[in-house]
Amino acid sequence: MASEPSNQEPEDELRPEYDLAQLLAGGVRGKHAERYREGTNLVLLAPDVAQAFPTAEAVNEALRLVIRLGEIQRRTAS
Repeated sequence: MASEPSNQEPEDELRPEYDLAQLLAGGVRGKHAERYREGTNLVLLAPDVAQAFPTAEAVNEALRLVIRLGEIQRRTAS
């Protein structure tokens, strides 16, 4: 038999010797934000581009083709 949801506050299980104010003091907002940004390559596509390339795989394939075409063009120009 499933128990009914209770409107009572859950019992605080934190031991009295743990002072949250002390444990959380000195926190720095955004401490790791720069390092996180360095590891991401998020790019927002314009709606018309997103419609033409609906998946990350499609975008990557098209960009690789552009890279290859640029390499070919540079080789023929030299």
